[in-house]
Amino acid sequence: MNKEVQDIILDLKRKILKPIYFLQGEEPYYIDYISDYIEQNIVDESLREFDQSILYGKDTDMGSIIGAAKRFPMMSDYQVLIVKEAQNLKDFSGKGGSDDEKADGKQKSFLAAYIEQPQPSTVLVFCHKYKSIDKRSALYKALQKKAIVLESKKLYDNQLPQWISNYLENKKYKINPRATQLIADSLGNDLSKIANELDKLMINVPEGQEINFEHVQQNIGISKDYNVFELQDAIGKKDVLKANRIANYFAQNPKDHPFVMTVSSLYGYFNKILLGHFSSDKSRSGLATAIGVNPFFVQDYERAMTQYNTAKLKSIFALLREYDGKSKGIENVSISDGELLKEMLFKILH
Repeated sequence: MNKEVQDIILDLKRKILKPIYFLQGEEPYYIDYISDYIEQNIVDESLREFDQSILYGKDTDMGSIIGAAKRFPMMSDYQVLIVKEAQNLKDFSGKGGSDDEKADGKQKSFLAAYIEQPQPSTVLVFCHKYKSIDKRSALYKALQKKAIVLESKKLYDNQLPQWISNYLENKKYKINPRATQLIADSLGNDLSKIANELDKLMINVPEGQEINFEHVQQNIGISKDYNVFELQDAIGKKDVLKANRIANYFAQNPKDHPFVMTVSSLYGYFNKILLGHFSSDKSRSGLATAIGVNPFFVQDYERAMTQYNTAKLKSIFALLREYDGKSKGIENVSISDGELLKEMLFKILH
């Protein structure tokens, strides 16, 4: 968990409350994490019927939100007002013609005026997912001065293994590096999805026992032998037979192994190999830092660097772009994703 989120949660636990929380950005996990904590902990459960409200952006407008925010709590010290899917509020969406723009300006003025003089006994939370409002706008600048503004950013792929390890460590679990990498490579960078799968995993693994490959296979449903991690291993060794077996498995199970995710994972893999080539420090620790992997995996990348020089990597990146485009119909190619994967891997490996 990033420090900004930790600090917000720590203040909430200490009952250091701010009148406005504006949670925005591409990564919904932290937005939900903070808003869920506020929803479950600020107002006593027995009093939430009176002093806690949940609104949805598509079903309300700023005038109604501010009107509700100005009310006093009935039974508690605070009332909590959470606006979920705030990105669907017309005020933030940027939709509409001239008449709508006038209305939007009026709606924004409601919020701007409230920011200047918020109701001290209200905790108003905006959950603005998947994008951020214009940082150059007067509204954003006012929020920065008077509210808690969280910018929830997507993690880079090379940050996922550490995030997984930290998530489990906070819950008194350990996981070995190969299992961590398997989860990161197989589930993508959707933190909500990863957290949900880890929670299910912990139910079936005794606390204190190290989570391994087998636990991941049995409880998350990732095949030990047929996954992106093993595909990368086969490519790194130029093990054509193993790579083709995995490609056939992916072709037979396209819902579990969508082509777009496989291409994305391979792009990250080859990018790490490229970073290794350009690293000035070729020691194990130096390469681990340059590539952004656990030192446990450095020897795998060292081997792959001998198989793929920078010229070959340049052609591979071109192939990945080409076949990603084909899978999206850019060249009007009527070939299944499974066949595209096999064709692409043949060109990469030869």
